[in-house]
Amino acid sequence: MVSEAPPFWWKKGDWRAWALAPASWIYGAIAGRNMKKAKRLEMEVPVICVGNFTVGGAGKTPTVIALARAARAKGFKPGVLSRGYGGGMDRTTVVDHAHHRAKDVGDEPLLIAREALAVISRKRIEGARRLIDEGANLIIMDDGFQSAKLHFDYALMVIDTIRGIGNGFMVPAGPVRAPIDLQLKFSTALLKVGAGNQADPFIRKAARAGKQVLEAAIRPVAPPDIAGKNVLAFAGIADPEKFFRTVTEIGGIISAKRPFGDHQHLTEDEISDIIETADAGDLIIVTTAKDAVRLIGSHGQAAALLARSQVIDVEMVFDSPAATGRIIDQAVAAARKRRVR
Repeated sequence: MVSEAPPFWWKKGDWRAWALAPASWIYGAIAGRNMKKAKRLEMEVPVICVGNFTVGGAGKTPTVIALARAARAKGFKPGVLSRGYGGGMDRTTVVDHAHHRAKDVGDEPLLIAREALAVISRKRIEGARRLIDEGANLIIMDDGFQSAKLHFDYALMVIDTIRGIGNGFMVPAGPVRAPIDLQLKFSTALLKVGAGNQADPFIRKAARAGKQVLEAAIRPVAPPDIAGKNVLAFAGIADPEKFFRTVTEIGGIISAKRPFGDHQHLTEDEISDIIETADAGDLIIVTTAKDAVRLIGSHGQAAALLARSQVIDVEMVFDSPAATGRIIDQAVAAARKRRVR
């Protein structure tokens, strides 16, 4: 599955947003009713949901990994539940990063499975139970906030400070996934990612509503030596420009860029274009960990592209090093409280 948000979603509302507004109101009414009325099943272990208010990437996956590491440090066996976006398997599956391919289970679950037990499932309740059967004693949901299937003990909502909540309209007129006030009601805390200011009005609204606001930044992990060198950067993530900014921040000179849709599997023509453009300009090829993992197990041109690509992996670094541990503690305390009521 490839998802690509229309560019006008991330600008001030214009005629396109207003033309689609009636459909958004219907969508919002349905999404809001689901969130308010659904019966959320409680699990016997603490459940943390990492979500976002809008369609598109805000940094959920590196946040999930950071929380999984914090849970392990506290002696838990965390299990991560994902829908497996971008993969073709429709049955509940324990992800094996050494065996599965991205086209089967999705790119993000493969990255997560390197850090923690991961299960993909279109049915969140079934997936959560499978995690518990596999020994997980704390569940981290990668997305699923708006699905209202599982009760979560802590909901951390990730918001990108460059994009904010876009034009503020709901799908299909904008990127917002459900009525904002209702989403805030079910949120525990917000994670403000980056140093932009587009999210500031919304962050202030959340703070007035009594929501805790945490801060973090996405930082490269052992980036390749590309400072001062000409590169071709390609990325198939929700916000490719975020990756391109990272390349520039570590000193790479972007001579060519190739943005693709989120979770997109490249065609032979697209791969050939990348390689030929790099060859013509004597450029180093750089990409994201998500894009690289989609190429693993491929043959021919795809394998050649993977072999030539310098991978820039990233991690979520919280301003307060103790923040992730406190999130785990608060989720555990909330779960204990609901079990004895």
